[in-house]
Amino acid sequence: MVKLLREIAQSVEKGDSSSLKELTQRALSEKICPEEILNDGLIRGMDEVGIKFKKNEIFIPEVLISTRAMKAGLEILRPHFFTLPQRLKGKIVMGTVKGDLHDIGKKIVCLVLESAGYEVIDIGIDTPKEKFLNVVKKESPDILGMSALLTTTMIYMREVIEILERKNLRQRVKVIIGGGPVTQSFAEEIKADGYAPNAALALSLVERLLKKKRRPE
Repeated sequence: MVKLLREIAQSVEKGDSSSLKELTQRALSEKICPEEILNDGLIRGMDEVGIKFKKNEIFIPEVLISTRAMKAGLEILRPHFFTLPQRLKGKIVMGTVKGDLHDIGKKIVCLVLESAGYEVIDIGIDTPKEKFLNVVKKESPDILGMSALLTTTMIYMREVIEILERKNLRQRVKVIIGGGPVTQSFAEEIKADGYAPNAALALSLVERLLKKKRRPE
């Protein structure tokens, strides 16, 4: 089992979509639970890609190739997380900010949150602040999540928070951010409610924020 999960992670790193599809199907047929395939295979492989990207050992084209492979694995895995009805624990809107076309990290976070029992609305990539604003107005989510992979686009997160403040919507929603270049200090600088470097910590952050939000005054 460990060997198979390692092979899945390596296929993500190599960006080998066909191999990843085959290995993911094999893991499911061998009764490895979807959470293990996701965490110890797909996410572990993408984590390695992220580390290499931060060290400038690989660049955007290689990241995109791994991203496509990761998506292939996620599509196979996704139906196996939602076989039983669940009572929804909260509503979360997730989007990649304007100018940024990367969404694999966001998709992983969405999948983890959905599997934990949250309603997740993914509004896609290259999302302008007006769309974030309108979705918050329409859906009244508990959490708004923003993602960015590039340092040139992460600064747009500040504009989204500012427009929520101008329209008197900021107090209605908790804002969390994440992505390759994003840090806790940046979250504090733009007055976001939280930052998470990966999907597992994003889930913990959401649960902590919602518990605090619902706590009686």
